[in-house]
Amino acid sequence: MERGTALGPWLLLSAMLISLCPAAAGGTWMWLGIAAAGGPEKPGCTSPPLSRRQQELCKQKPELVPAIREGARLGLQECRSQFRHERWDCRPSPNARRGPAATAAAFGHQLSSGTKETAFISAVTSAGLVHSVTRSCSAGNVTECSCDTNLRHGGSAIEGWHWGGCSDDIHYGMSFSRKFLDVPFKNVTGKSGLVAMNLHNNEAGRQAVAKLMSVDCRCHGVSGSCAVKTCWKTMSSFEKIGRFLKDKYENSIQISDRLKKKLRRKEKSQRKIPIGKEDLLYVNKSPNYCVEDPKLGIPGTQGRECNRTSEGPDGCNLLCCGRGYNTHVVRHVERCECKFVWCCYVRCRRCETMTDVHTCK
Repeated sequence: MERGTALGPWLLLSAMLISLCPAAAGGTWMWLGIAAAGGPEKPGCTSPPLSRRQQELCKQKPELVPAIREGARLGLQECRSQFRHERWDCRPSPNARRGPAATAAAFGHQLSSGTKETAFISAVTSAGLVHSVTRSCSAGNVTECSCDTNLRHGGSAIEGWHWGGCSDDIHYGMSFSRKFLDVPFKNVTGKSGLVAMNLHNNEAGRQAVAKLMSVDCRCHGVSGSCAVKTCWKTMSSFEKIGRFLKDKYENSIQISDRLKKKLRRKEKSQRKIPIGKEDLLYVNKSPNYCVEDPKLGIPGTQGRECNRTSEGPDGCNLLCCGRGYNTHVVRHVERCECKFVWCCYVRCRRCETMTDVHTCK
């Protein structure tokens, strides 16, 4: 009873966030990934602020709850990996409160602002859900799906290979991702360009997983002659998918916030250029993320470690937004030059190194 009372305020605040920012409704599910990565308890369907349809899907398919949790964790982990050297590093402010609603509020700006960062979060978490559900199917953890049955027969006798093994059933993973992530947006009344943008970016994440599918083969034959090969389709590593989506982020397309029959580029001179399924779209330009803004969940770059010699986004000039940087010396002590002495111990020296560390002012 006490636990339910404690969760009540969080769920109420979450409902308020969703009602005020409908475009953020589909993003609050990522609390599953944050809680799974950093909390002692693994959250279920009722603890995070999921939409009613998402909660129903969880209850109908309880065997997929671990995969949903893993999909959110996978997406956020890759987001942080891809942006670890950028001004926006896919993390809420360190001063943000903990809990489902607090986390949703901390990411609220990125989830509802319609920026390039919104686009990447939507795409990478959608891809994460496809990846984890498909892996769960291939591992036999879900009764409704297993390996891709369409690739159990056929091949090329002339080229000496045939389909076999366990091909990843990406079709089921993509179908479930659409049901779980897109429905909260489709049920929003008065659809805007922002809602259409989020639906497109969700699909772009799914398309990235499908595009990067690869074929693995195993040889059979006398003395490894590879007279016959058994082949199967498998998903790429999620790191590779993350790099693909980061490239799409760098080349994302700004669209008009006025929703017509279809999505349109904001630049009138470019409207004849078609928008691809794999492209990431955004409506509003991003802030510079230089200064902390707790209301928008922007942590700022003060105190971030930077690279004094780099001219890239991790360089002190760009990361510190021209404010300059502090330099302090860090002393490292470790065991070194270890030797085995008979008998029977290891003798080591204590080595000291001094390293310059630069942090943004």
